[in-house]
Amino acid sequence: MPLAMEISHAEGSYIYDTDGKAYLDFVAGVSACSLGHRHPKVVAAVKKQLDAYMHVMVYGEYILEPALNLTKLLANHLPDPLETTYLTNSGTEAIEGALKLAKRYTGRSEIIAANKAYHGNTMGSMSVMGLEKNKQAYRPLIPDVRFIDFNAEDQLVHITSKTAAVILETIQGGAGFIEPGNSYLKKVRQRCEDVGALLILDEIQPGIGRTGKLFGFEHYKCIPDILVTGKGLGGGMPIGAFTSSNEIMQALSENPSLGHITTFGGHPVIAAAAFATLTEIISSNLMAKIEEKENIIKKHLNHPLIKKINGKGLMLAAILPSPEIVNNVILKCQEEGLILFWLLFEPSAIRITPPLTIDNEELIKGCEIIIKVLNTLDLSKNT
Repeated sequence: MPLAMEISHAEGSYIYDTDGKAYLDFVAGVSACSLGHRHPKVVAAVKKQLDAYMHVMVYGEYILEPALNLTKLLANHLPDPLETTYLTNSGTEAIEGALKLAKRYTGRSEIIAANKAYHGNTMGSMSVMGLEKNKQAYRPLIPDVRFIDFNAEDQLVHITSKTAAVILETIQGGAGFIEPGNSYLKKVRQRCEDVGALLILDEIQPGIGRTGKLFGFEHYKCIPDILVTGKGLGGGMPIGAFTSSNEIMQALSENPSLGHITTFGGHPVIAAAAFATLTEIISSNLMAKIEEKENIIKKHLNHPLIKKINGKGLMLAAILPSPEIVNNVILKCQEEGLILFWLLFEPSAIRITPPLTIDNEELIKGCEIIIKVLNTLDLSKNT
């Protein structure tokens, strides 16, 4: 059921309804509004670009300074060999491009994905979604997709010389913000190298500073062959991107030519917003404060009904005893002026992904609302 709140305006860490009520935002548009709502530098960049030009030509035909600036900035802050970025309209389109690129470069068709994975909802992305009940109505999907369990090292033998790519979320989102453990990503990386497969890491959610580093893979010392980003990169505007080495990216340029095309990918207004967002995250001290903010949340969300808190940085999931309790908490917190949300595949989880710009006092305020609501629940009706 939709939350059905009619929005008047939003600013910073708050969203306001048409009755003038303020809601502290602990969701940030599902991890998309990295700098909160209407960050002045993002708004200024959008307005400046609007005064110059909007859409002028299909992506790649003209040299557009906003897209050029953004892709250069990404290249300057990514490790080798991640140097060439293709900008898209959304994260799921970036996944589509990444899958096509892996198949084209390797000449192979098999894709290995993870159970309980979520990479988007278009047909290709849905094909590597790791939950059958969410996609069975749309079959047939892309063939030659196999699934392994995230963090299951014994299943890496399924990655073979037939595999074009392994696609994983750096931190599994819909599954409950599950981190890779025991150097799992490095072991996947090594297996891919051994058999000539590519590693695609989906950083649509953990990327762009949310975990305290610019990209989540930095925590786990694993550089992918293809990196996919989106959500938080746009600062509230729709965007996606996939990045690889120039050598790999060239595979999309011939046989056939125009291997991936998009009309609005790299849109100058969107790219200007993304450049402003990324510049602010990189140049400010926001990322340096993420660990402190994570600790504040974990300290103040201390309650018998909270079994554990998964995730890293400001990508957290509070695990409660039942989906019914989760539903009650989310709905009652909205009544109390706090926005929370669900996760796709883990019904006992509450999403906590506030803007990176949220301050400590706002975090404490939000946590106190959650505790207050938990204390008022009639457990006889929720367990």
